[in-house]
Amino acid sequence: MAETDGVDGWRVLDGGLSAWFDSPSLSVGAAFAGRIVGLVGGRGMPDLDLRGGGVRVRIGVPGTEAGDADVELADAISAAARELGMAADSAGLQELGVAVSSTDLLPVVSFWRSAFAYEPVGSDRFGDSLRRDSGISFHRLEQPRPLRNRFHVDVSRMPDAVEEFKAAVGQESYGPWGVALADPDGNEIDLVPGSELADGPATADWRVLFGAMTFYPTTSAAQAVQLATAVARLADEAGRPLLVDLRPDGVTIDSGKDQWENDVAEFVELAARIQSAARELGLSADLGRLRFVQFGIDAVDVAAVRAFWTRVLGYHEDPRGNDIYDPRRLNPTFIFQQMDAADEARRRQRNRTHLELSIPSDQLQTRLDAAVAAGGQILPTDRPGSHAVADPEGNELNLLTA
Repeated sequence: MAETDGVDGWRVLDGGLSAWFDSPSLSVGAAFAGRIVGLVGGRGMPDLDLRGGGVRVRIGVPGTEAGDADVELADAISAAARELGMAADSAGLQELGVAVSSTDLLPVVSFWRSAFAYEPVGSDRFGDSLRRDSGISFHRLEQPRPLRNRFHVDVSRMPDAVEEFKAAVGQESYGPWGVALADPDGNEIDLVPGSELADGPATADWRVLFGAMTFYPTTSAAQAVQLATAVARLADEAGRPLLVDLRPDGVTIDSGKDQWENDVAEFVELAARIQSAARELGLSADLGRLRFVQFGIDAVDVAAVRAFWTRVLGYHEDPRGNDIYDPRRLNPTFIFQQMDAADEARRRQRNRTHLELSIPSDQLQTRLDAAVAAGGQILPTDRPGSHAVADPEGNELNLLTA
């Protein structure tokens, strides 16, 4: 299906169909989710990401082409959205991933797959089984690049998972925060153990992995909507725009990075009410499914590099520091760290890692123009459907279109 054909507001990303519908509250989003589940019938439930300002819907399996049945479902979902007064807005649709290159892929792939606890997606990619966190692809590098990257990944998981991974790779953490690990090529990950939200059994289902979050497996789409509806009501009453992600096998509830810290006591009370609502539905949390991912870039001119990524990704700057974030809270946060300007060799070396951004084809020129306007440059590439750009200090981004 061509992206300009078919149903207004829907776009092709990674083979599947994606749409965003504005909504005034989580409760309206939960009502929309209920209607979608009623439309699905016996086929698989789409991914539903409820946010305070809207709902993202993704139909189809990554890497597979959308079919006529997908288009028909998209049409029906759009009609349901209109009945609820929810307008489609395709401008911010995107999915961000990381690509790792190596001259010896096998041990590098093994390291990253285990660090993230990801599953295979196609021949050269691995991804989150819940399709919340960014996927990883791998590419062969012809010549080694031995110096330290200017890009790294932060991942937070449960403490036992962190310790098991460190034991498996035979490394002790290092770095200023004591959480850094490196793959066989020296590509770095800060693997951060999560912590409890609060003392006592009332919030035993919650953990802090930069954000406060929990995951409840569900036995049906109807049960997932029941939980999402209860969570939405409680969150709206508390004035907390939680992230509520519905999947065929469960529901993730997330504060968003650091958002629980605005008023800890108030959030702990909300978390306890949500836990109580989940248990009234007979649900038990599975904390092993929780994960947080963000990206870090070292830069000499932090302001210029941050401005580039803010414009190209359509992100917002966090006034509390150097972070930038997706205003829809769907893609990873970025942090920027000061780099020594005297480290000329490291500045000249191309990173072994780069980012890949899947976007609808009708957004391509806008993103390329934004990259150049923000001091970046367009790079040559011979990969079909890929358009490479670099920020003012050479950190690369591939724009991928259907």
